[in-house]
Amino acid sequence: MNTLVGTGSLIRLALRLDRVRLPIWILVTVGLVLATAGSVAELYPDEASRVQVKATIGSNPAMTAIYGTVYDTSIGAVVMWRLAITGALLVTLMSIMTVNRHTRQDEEAGRLELIGATAVGRNAPMVAALLVATGANVISALLISAGLTGMDLPADGSFLAGMTFGAVGIAFAAVAAVAAQLAENARTVTGIAVLVLAVAFVLRLIGDAGTATWLSWLSPIGWLQQAHPYAENRWWIVALLLVVAIVLVGVAFALVGRRDHGAGLVRPRPGPPDASASLSGPFGLAWRLHRGSIIGWMGGFIVLGLMFGSIANSATDLVKDNPQVAKIVEQMGGKSALIDAFMTAILGIIALVASVYAVAATLRLRAEETTVRAEPVLATGVSRIRWALSHLVFAVVGATVMLIAAGLAMGLAYGISVDDVSGQLGNVLEAALVQLPATLVVAGIAMALFGLAPRYVIGSWAALTVFWLIGQLGPALQLPQWLMNVSPFTHVPKLLNDISAAPLIWLSVVAVALMAAGLTGFRRRDIG
Repeated sequence: MNTLVGTGSLIRLALRLDRVRLPIWILVTVGLVLATAGSVAELYPDEASRVQVKATIGSNPAMTAIYGTVYDTSIGAVVMWRLAITGALLVTLMSIMTVNRHTRQDEEAGRLELIGATAVGRNAPMVAALLVATGANVISALLISAGLTGMDLPADGSFLAGMTFGAVGIAFAAVAAVAAQLAENARTVTGIAVLVLAVAFVLRLIGDAGTATWLSWLSPIGWLQQAHPYAENRWWIVALLLVVAIVLVGVAFALVGRRDHGAGLVRPRPGPPDASASLSGPFGLAWRLHRGSIIGWMGGFIVLGLMFGSIANSATDLVKDNPQVAKIVEQMGGKSALIDAFMTAILGIIALVASVYAVAATLRLRAEETTVRAEPVLATGVSRIRWALSHLVFAVVGATVMLIAAGLAMGLAYGISVDDVSGQLGNVLEAALVQLPATLVVAGIAMALFGLAPRYVIGSWAALTVFWLIGQLGPALQLPQWLMNVSPFTHVPKLLNDISAAPLIWLSVVAVALMAAGLTGFRRRDIG
């Protein structure tokens, strides 16, 4: 039988299942990209302001590392510089989730086995998922191109900007397709693809910071910023991204025929024949399930802390030449010294990343429930509350450990750079820990949805995305304060000079209340 038989039917099925999810992804992506573009155009309306920001950012490794290089002083180039990271993150996550959902997730849940029993080829599910993801990226690219052109930006640069975002999304759809052949569960597939995305961001960040510029050319995110729309218009960057996507799709095709249905090429290591004493209770089992993630994430947070701490001191150079940029950075995270604002902004981003772990660890409860691994545990003397708490505890502990690791690493690196390790280590660690209550609120949202409305646990990811967007774009878009207050991270006290107990207590109370509501709801509802 032709391995692509049934592809059309699977595409229609995927579009039916994603008839709400994909349009929302596309509209949010396009809307935020265009909103960011509009705010940047208003912020730098004349040539003089753009020349100044180019000179200031270019001489500042900290800001260059975060946002990339300002490669030209045209309004279009400055717009592209500012929106590149936001747009790239949105299209890549959309692609990863779409491909994973219609390949490994369906296979893990047994849906593809039922579909495969009909006249459907072996490669049809993967091809259908890739085509749906590609279509979503092409639509997003065209809408972004049209929107930028409608802002009176040059049409050729606008079209290249949109197509570059689309090409990056397609490339990461291919990354997800390869990951779906390697791992045997959807959670690991997401982890692999997001890890590749994180490595791409870190390579771009280090390369743009100036320590090793060639590293930017190892990153698809770096390629996006090297396309230079509205300047050189390097169309070959789009071709390069598509070539990488084609190669990865070829690899996925080669791998799909080498594995059994329901299995991955990287098989999980079998455990010992007899369980250790640590697995005699739900907390020991939860630790076994979460320990790999905690250790891996903690290592990443240490790297991030060391990297940002080592370049934080250069943020003070901004005030020398561009008070306007200093004002923007202060709006991101602080009201006092610029260095405090920079550190707060970075710690806020790190806290959001810690929230990603907290949500994923909390929602492990739902994964255990839907894959029928929870029922054998609950069939013993383990109560529902105790089982749910076993995973929730490690979500809380893991997020705490990661913030401590990042705070210690950042304080150490920054202290060394200013020759004041003893003075800075405790201050930065304290600033990292005040982010914890806001992170726990996000975990509380995930727990509440799991206990009260398990079908809608994806809402916890939506809430985290909204909080991230409010924090990153709220000041630039001049959002009303009531909307800014929706995010728990808005209420986090500022670094060193504005730490008070009241907002931390209220955030902690909200987090505990959400978790308690989720535990109560889970105790009363049906399993499954």
